[in-house]
This record gives sequence, C-alpha cells and structure tokens, in this order.
Amino acid sequence: MQTEEEREAGTSPEEFIGLSDFTAGSSEQLSFSSGDRLLVHARPSSDWWWAELRGACGYVPASYLRDGTGEEDASLEDPWQDDEYFGSYGMLRLHLEMLSDRSRTESYRQVVLRSSSSLRGKVVMDLGCGTGIISLFCARLAKPSAVYAVEASSMAQYTRELVKQNGCEGVVTVLQGRAEDLDLPEQVDVLVSEWMGNCLLFEFMVESVLLARDRWLREGGVMWPSSAALVLVPCQAHSYYAENMAFWEKPYGLDFTPLQPLAQQEFFTKPKFSHLIQPDDCLAAPCDVVSLDMYTLQVKDLEEIKGQFHFHVAKSGAFHGFTAWFTVHFQSLEMEGAAVELNTGPNSEPTHWKQTLFMLDRPVHVQAGDSISGSVLLSRNPVWRRHMTVTLQWSVDSSTEGTDDSQVETKSFPMWR
Repeated sequence: MQTEEEREAGTSPEEFIGLSDFTAGSSEQLSFSSGDRLLVHARPSSDWWWAELRGACGYVPASYLRDGTGEEDASLEDPWQDDEYFGSYGMLRLHLEMLSDRSRTESYRQVVLRSSSSLRGKVVMDLGCGTGIISLFCARLAKPSAVYAVEASSMAQYTRELVKQNGCEGVVTVLQGRAEDLDLPEQVDVLVSEWMGNCLLFEFMVESVLLARDRWLREGGVMWPSSAALVLVPCQAHSYYAENMAFWEKPYGLDFTPLQPLAQQEFFTKPKFSHLIQPDDCLAAPCDVVSLDMYTLQVKDLEEIKGQFHFHVAKSGAFHGFTAWFTVHFQSLEMEGAAVELNTGPNSEPTHWKQTLFMLDRPVHVQAGDSISGSVLLSRNPVWRRHMTVTLQWSVDSSTEGTDDSQVETKSFPMWR
C-alpha cells in the first residue's frame, strides 16, 4: 500500500530483505524475520525506516535490511566492516582521545608498574596496541624478554617509529595484521589488550582477544583485563528529556506536540553514547548485570549474553531510563598483590567511554521503596559482527499498600557503527 505522502510525491515503496530476525521493542516498531521482504515507505533517519510487512507498518532498523532488487550490497562481503573499522584507527583522532583519557591510560600503567618485578623476563602480547603505549610501559618499567605489539591498522608503521624513538626496539616487535592471522615465534606469558567498547562489548574486539588467548597464551598465563562487568542503574535524565521531548510543548509560544512521536522515535530508540550521568540522577544503587571471566569466556558465548537486575529505589523521582557503564579488573602478578580496577562509572574520574543512556518511551514516576526488576539481553547481530542489540525488560513494583498495577515493559535498542 502507498502512503499519502508517496502518492503526492509520486514515489513508490522500495523492497528490502531482512538480514536477521528483529523483535519490536515498542508498539511503533515492526517485527520481522530473516528473509522477509519488506516495503520501505520512508527513511526519516539513517537508523530507522518506516516499512510495511503483510499489511502492518512500523519502524525497522536500517542495518537489519538489504536491498531486495537483486543488487547485492558490496559491503556484505565484509561482515566485520574492517576497512571502516581499522581505517578509523589509522587516524590520529581516536588515539589522541584514548591517550588523553588519563584514567584509562594510567590504569594500564599502574598494572604494569605494580607487577614489574614479576614481568621481568616474561613474554607479553599487546593486542590492538595502537600507538604502542602499553608496550612501551612494559618495556620501560618491567624489562620483559619480549613484547609483541600487534596492530591491524596503518598506525602500526608509526608505532614502529615510536618504539625506536623511545629506545625500545630491542624488546618491542611491532606486527601489523589481524589477531586471527598472527604468527608468533613463541607463546606468551601475558596477553594485554584494551578491547572494551560502549556497553563493554560493542564492536566485539573481544573476539580477537579470545582467539589470541586460545592460540598464544601459555598454560597458566595471565589475561589483562582478567575480568569485566557491565553495570546498570535506573536513572533520571531531566535535561536530555527536556531538550528532545518537552521542548516541543511550547516553543516560542506555539504547540508543536504533534512532533513528539517523531522526536521519541528519533532520539529515544537508540542509545545515547557519551552520556555523563550525575551521581544524584541514579535512582538506586548500581549493580553488575553481566560478569565476564576472561579466562573462561568463549567466542560462542558472545552471541547472547543475559543478565538480571533487581533495584530498590532509594529516592523518589522520574524514571527516565537506564544508564550503563563497565568496570574491568587486572589481577596482579605479585604474590598477594592487589588488583587494579578501571571503573567508567559516574563516581570515578571520567573516561572517553563516559556512559550509555537508554531512554524509556515515557518517564515513570517512582517512589522511594519501589522496586524495579527485569533483565538485559545483549544480542550480537548475526550478519554485522561488530553490531549488537540491547533489549531491556523491566517492571516497577510499587511500595504503596494496595497498589498492584505493575506491567512488564520491553524495549530494544540496536547499536551499530
């Protein structure tokens, strides 16, 4: 069926094919299965399109579709999108951002410094080394016998220069290539990597780390980070809600509320990266919803990771959504040495990851003593391997006597580059 806008514009809907299953996270979204043929009527944003399937219409994530005209998308040949991914790490901008993140970089320096005596004479792999800062920390602070600095992007050629410039070429060997294609002369005692992304797993560099671990880490070797956790908290987000939703109520004294459904679809159906939550906006104590052991985690485990939560609301307020961040821990090589923690949450020094905000469709007022229970599911995209979908399911149980109107709500947030 053609929409009124299409008839007026003289345009026809375009046919697309579902690349993988998608389950609607709200009444305005449209569920479909892999192989379904959908008619796309409009593309209101690059992320979400308005489509039709068997007479039903709704918003669908653009990254789950491919052209159905028979013309294959050349990018499908590379489900990892390596040209784009490694191309971005060949530019200095991302490395400047990471090196300027003092909390991140100093955590890795402290890990090396605190285990320096035990690292002496050991073999280290620094996977995804970038400019080689961690490799240089190892060489200068700990005197290992060898450090293999592995970098797939074109930055590797500059890393070789930096290693030489800092007098570490006798210890550090820079290897350019993917972890999956590595050919080392020996196994390693320590595998260190800074693989974490938004919501801990986004971009899934962790898969390369696990493959390198299984092939090159000797028995009894050490993983840095050694463990990781995804942290979640229900929160207020008054400023973000006011800027993107309440704004349309009376701009310049005019009623623009008909645009609120469009604003909800455009601003609240995908995560807000680089969010900085204030501690006072947390409605309850944060909790770890996913915990990863870097010694036992398997690549197949990454396809779906699920966690549960149960929050006791500590302060009354508007429940606008959930905020997520992560922590990682580095075990010490020293006997009874303390682990080093890197925490990207609001009570720690800000990092370049900041936090990630997931907005509800509409705020819910909660009272101190209420509880918010549910689950979070991280589903890896079966086609685009660096993408994932975060599905949150929750209910609010009121602490007020005689109130029993809790409903289970579900909302999915596709995350893609």
